[in-house]
Amino acid sequence: MDEVKKPAASKLKISEDVIITVAKLAALDVKGVAGLDGEVGKMSKLRKNGPISASMIGDVAAIEMRIKVRGGEKATAVAQEVQSAVKENVQNMTGVTVARVNVTVNGVVFE
Repeated sequence: MDEVKKPAASKLKISEDVIITVAKLAALDVKGVAGLDGEVGKMSKLRKNGPISASMIGDVAAIEMRIKVRGGEKATAVAQEVQSAVKENVQNMTGVTVARVNVTVNGVVFE
């Protein structure tokens, strides 16, 4: 009478708020990014109208973000660097696979 105990199935779920926070920090750390196009707050997350939104498709994340670029920087190069940084940071810090990071440059800030 050998009874084999099956391990309990467990599941880890990462909140979209965590993904948004990691994406925000990664984007703001990129040279040439002047800021986000709006504030990331509790209401913007609830209404999905903030500068960053994340949606889960199964176990894969899709991230959309709007940024402002500093004057004198190449917008395409900055946007590509943001895409790479956000994808890498979200995947490393949360373990969630990122399918895409869509970056829209919504302005240029001259200082």
